[in-house]
Amino acid sequence: MKMAAPTACKAASLGCNNKPAFPELDFRSGARVEELNKLIQEFTRHDQREYDDQRALEIHTAKDFIFSMLGMVQKLDQKLPVANEYLLLSGGVREGVVDLDLDDLNVYARGTDYDMDFTLLVPALKLHDRNQPVTLDMRHSALCHSWLSLRLFDEGTISKWKDCCTIADHINGATNYFFSPTKVADWFYDSISIVLSEIQKKPQRGMPKVEKVEKNGTIISVILGVGSSRMLYDIVPVVSFKGWPAVAQSWLMENHFWDGKITEEEVISGFYLVPACSYKGKKDNEWRLSFARSEVQLKKCISSSLMQAYQACKAIIIKLLSRPKAISPYHLRSMMLWACDRLPANYLAQEDYAAHFLLGLIDDLQHCLVNKMCPNYFIPQCNMLEHLSEETVMLHARKLSSVRSDPAEHLRTAIEHVKAANRLTLKLQRRGSTTSIPSPQSDGGDPNQPDDRLAKKLQQLVTENPGKSISVFINPDDVTRPHFRIDDKFF
Repeated sequence: MKMAAPTACKAASLGCNNKPAFPELDFRSGARVEELNKLIQEFTRHDQREYDDQRALEIHTAKDFIFSMLGMVQKLDQKLPVANEYLLLSGGVREGVVDLDLDDLNVYARGTDYDMDFTLLVPALKLHDRNQPVTLDMRHSALCHSWLSLRLFDEGTISKWKDCCTIADHINGATNYFFSPTKVADWFYDSISIVLSEIQKKPQRGMPKVEKVEKNGTIISVILGVGSSRMLYDIVPVVSFKGWPAVAQSWLMENHFWDGKITEEEVISGFYLVPACSYKGKKDNEWRLSFARSEVQLKKCISSSLMQAYQACKAIIIKLLSRPKAISPYHLRSMMLWACDRLPANYLAQEDYAAHFLLGLIDDLQHCLVNKMCPNYFIPQCNMLEHLSEETVMLHARKLSSVRSDPAEHLRTAIEHVKAANRLTLKLQRRGSTTSIPSPQSDGGDPNQPDDRLAKKLQQLVTENPGKSISVFINPDDVTRPHFRIDDKFF
């Protein structure tokens, strides 16, 4: 008995192994992957600002002003370390560059309120003389949080800062001073306000205009007008440690996507305590562990296509999930780092896979919401969504479902928002000063002829190092000569 040849074989003999003529589609939404890729590229093009010489000089002028101001704050009462090391991050706190709560922050919008935003971590205390794992007092706190006793410091430090502490009796009868994030933030805001008031009494040519100074919870937000630009600095008082916290030691034992790309020494060079408490924590005493310095190093190992997808996804969720404030861009950043550990490096390196990565990030975020589970990347036993109610997580999960059903439309909306912000910025620039703004330390030469060499150097630093760590070493007795490092390069 003869059997008919399988249809598949006949199809193959007719050359049906060729790629299908129809485009690649997203199964859930029916969106064309090629179109999503183009939309992400368009968003990236509008979202990434290119800086000409004038803008680079304005950035430098604002940075000089902020560092000079902090030098004067140190001189007020000698509380801040004399030789301090700041961490300057591209993007404000609202962009998720640091794990801080957004509930207490006023709403600022790019284009309407500012043109560029930065976060500056300023150590109020430093503990840099230990090589062993740092053990913190976490008995009173939730995971990822800690109280900080000044018993770790010398008598001089205790004397300087005891007015910014809460007091408790130690078991041996001695007084125990606990460093208070809220009191430190109050002191920092008052000190910055005093210094800015003094600076503005004696304005100098080319000095930035202080357009706004606000205390947002434990963060001090300063908006400066420099030439035709407005720059937002979110200044955060922190405690800086060298080494690695004992609670995160197990994380080092696992395999990670950055293995072999950067050294472990680069990743674990230090961490911070930032002024934020857990859901049920005591605001006056509790600090949150932050691995911002490590995250800057890890970012070097993330592909450009994944970063583009992350930025586009962040733009979508910031507005969509803004009320109630339960999800922050930092949660999305953590999910991206987990994805880097989970997926093969050669897959994540595909340049034309941004659409797949965007859809995957949305899926991951929705999964985390439905399961009310988002582990901290460095301390996985800490669930950052644990405190949310079922009603809140399901509300946000449903909102994300609408995004997943039509990602192209939400990308178009994000593009329109960033284009509108750029138009506002351009309108302000045209209406503003038409001359170059010299640095506050300039000798008042021709304002239309800025130093070309400085401009070219600044242009190079800004364009070649987007989003990188800038550590600044500043002497308050000579604030005209800050020494700053971009990652491991000194300038």
